Amino acid sequence: MKLLNEHYMFSRKKILIVVPILWLGFLLSISFMEAWLKFQAVGITQQIGLSIGKLIFGVLNKVELFFFLVIAIVAFSQQHQMNKKIKRNVLLLLGTVLFLQTFYLLPILDGRADMIINGEEPAVSYFHFYYVALEVLKVILLINVINKVLLENESSKTIYDLDTDPKIDVNNT
Repeated sequence: MKLLNEHYMFSRKKILIVVPILWLGFLLSISFMEAWLKFQAVGITQQIGLSIGKLIFGVLNKVELFFFLVIAIVAFSQQHQMNKKIKRNVLLLLGTVLFLQTFYLLPILDGRADMIINGEEPAVSYFHFYYVALEVLKVILLINVINKVLLENESSKTIYDLDTDPKIDVNNT
């Protein structure tokens, strides 16, 4: 039973490393590359680019919500040893950012995109800059989650793991 429990814990740690890395990959490739590159393509008008952007960012947001739920469920499960302060602070911030983007900024930005697609000129606003600032914050928070889980894995080594660490020579003491 102990072996099964250890395997289960190891799988949870893998999830807390792999899912944030996948999320970070999605975020960097879409928000910081695709979002502006599509407008560089020949034949892509502002209206077409905005229409594509609405679709892609809508799907990305749903994927991000799924990733967040997976991370939160695993991190807050009773068996996982992730530091409670990290869980509370980092995941609360990450959830708040997602909440703001999902229910406040994305609807506003979609409405502005619809206005431009329909040939209207929306008033000047800073909502896009706020969205980008939150994307940068998400990158920092995801790197923080990955880093904390990796550091936790290093600090949880036992005396039995020492003989597999190439930096420590247990036979020479």
